[in-house]
Amino acid sequence: MPEVDFRKQIETLIAKVPKGRVTTYGDLAAMIGRPRASRMVGGVAHFGDSELPWHRLVNRFGGLASGFHGGRRVQEQLLKNEGISCTDYVVDNFEEVRWLPNL
Repeated sequence: MPEVDFRKQIETLIAKVPKGRVTTYGDLAAMIGRPRASRMVGGVAHFGDSELPWHRLVNRFGGLASGFHGGRRVQEQLLKNEGISCTDYVVDNFEEVRWLPNL
């Protein structure tokens, strides 16, 4: 069941993203050796365990997710609560707060 393993790997990684940091769909895909699977990461995020910090997941430009549960405003507020500021739904200082542990 490769899809179950994929989901588990993504959920394990998103749980490790520290407070005050963000990562991208593509970053997570690359971390598990599937660099072209960013859309699949999005599917896992949308239907994944709601207890995980999915608000720390952004697009490759630092943009917030239009499909985030509650919308981008909720995602922005959750990030703001962790000290991450956004302008027009894009993370400010994206490269500085981007979490890339193994890339």
